[in-house]
Amino acid sequence: MANIASHTDGGLLTKDNCALAFIDLQPQMSFGVASGIDRQLLVNNVLMLAKGAKEFDVPTIITTVETESFSGPTWPQLLDVFPDHTPIERTGMNSWDTQAFRDAIKATGKKNIILSGLWTEVCITWPTLNMLAEGYNIYVVDDACAGTSPAAHEAALSRMVQAGAVRMTTVATVLEFQRDWADKTHYNALMDLFREHGGGYGVGIEYAYTMVHKAPPARKSLK
Repeated sequence: MANIASHTDGGLLTKDNCALAFIDLQPQMSFGVASGIDRQLLVNNVLMLAKGAKEFDVPTIITTVETESFSGPTWPQLLDVFPDHTPIERTGMNSWDTQAFRDAIKATGKKNIILSGLWTEVCITWPTLNMLAEGYNIYVVDDACAGTSPAAHEAALSRMVQAGAVRMTTVATVLEFQRDWADKTHYNALMDLFREHGGGYGVGIEYAYTMVHKAPPARKSLK
């Protein structure tokens, strides 16, 4: 029998049943990324996830570690998406060890927690294991996380999956928020998001808009 997580819609996430945490997306942590993903693609994926979550009103938390002494501030591009958010500052590598982070997660009222951040093998894995033990369902957005080597990233993902976490990808996560194209509430904003951050999918959307529907080309970066 399939292992369908409780607090989900038959195993699926919705915009109303989950929250998102961005962990340690900071310059020094980015320097250490060597797990195979291009850093610019990583930034792109994080921004796609962030803007998608904001569009669908998914509760979002940002946390940082040792900003002043080592890691530097959160990526400015991410802060631009959430200008009213103040990152939760920590000294420990495990977010779940920090009371303010635990309180922020609990305050969302959600049992499905989506994670993105650096590094996969430490600052993503450790809170994932602790949160699973506390009864949360954890969804790790694989291509919006990165580690210090391919082996470190994959070993961390395997460890989390063995404990019960679920691997996701950025495009699939945002599309799961939308789910039904008959719902036009977020349609135009979502198309703009994919045109900006969706890679080949976005190029295809731009082609359909301009060549099939004769719309003007997108001429600016869309917030």
